[in-house]
Amino acid sequence: MTAPLDLDQLQSFCAIADCGSFTEAARRVNKTQSAVSMQIKRLEERLGQPLLTRDGRTVALTSQGEALYARARRMLRTNAEILDHFSDGDLAGQIRFGVPDDYAVRLLPVILSSFQRTHPKIAVDVACMASEDLLSGMRSGRYDIIVFTQGTEQNYGELFRTEKMYWVASHGGRALASEPLAIACGSPGCIWRKSAMEALNRDGTDYRVAYTSSNATAISSAVLSDLAVGFLPESAMQPGMRVISEDMGLPRLADAEIALMRASHAYGGIYDALANHIVQSMGNLEPAPAHAEAAE
Repeated sequence: MTAPLDLDQLQSFCAIADCGSFTEAARRVNKTQSAVSMQIKRLEERLGQPLLTRDGRTVALTSQGEALYARARRMLRTNAEILDHFSDGDLAGQIRFGVPDDYAVRLLPVILSSFQRTHPKIAVDVACMASEDLLSGMRSGRYDIIVFTQGTEQNYGELFRTEKMYWVASHGGRALASEPLAIACGSPGCIWRKSAMEALNRDGTDYRVAYTSSNATAISSAVLSDLAVGFLPESAMQPGMRVISEDMGLPRLADAEIALMRASHAYGGIYDALANHIVQSMGNLEPAPAHAEAAE
């Protein structure tokens, strides 16, 4: 009978895949770097396949490593679920959670206030920033769980919500009539910015980037102040904004795909409690009132 794989080795392998570094992975799993290197060597010998490639300080997954990664994650998750099932302890601890500030205004009150009422012994430390910064922070070990916009440099994570993207303007404002069209958007790395510009270019719309910020609140302020037209998913809309209907001459935008990503250790217990609460809360979130309105 073939012996089962070593979950400790799989944990170290996933940590390396997450951060791209043996040194950082060793810190995350509380082992020496030599111990982690030996674990990977034994895992590769056991499977008979190279799992990682090393180029100087850079570590990447081979094709076989990619195939193992998703399966190893599932095994770690199942292991955590089994331990949870037989545990009778109260859920308590600390979670480092990151969320894009695009969603923070509407989502944080919904998610965290109800979560803290049902899980008073779990402390959630929250950081709000752009999706690309959250992904970078996840790779460097600063977060346990993040919500991010899928498509931002990578398509990893657990997709759990898709929303329509809308062009928005200030209620009663004149920015929509500007020539060229003044738009407010995120930094060049923002997936929504790239998608909107591609759509405008395909449509032949003359536009200029009048306002740029990595802070969603600043962009919303530019729209609400009638400095520019913006684009947002329905859950990020704010009072005072109006949706620009499709017959107003602006191209349709690609949907926003919202995903959740966990660190390789963030399964079971307090992590599942928060992750499940996020998915359920956002799944029940109703569109903002501005959804049904059209700019004149």
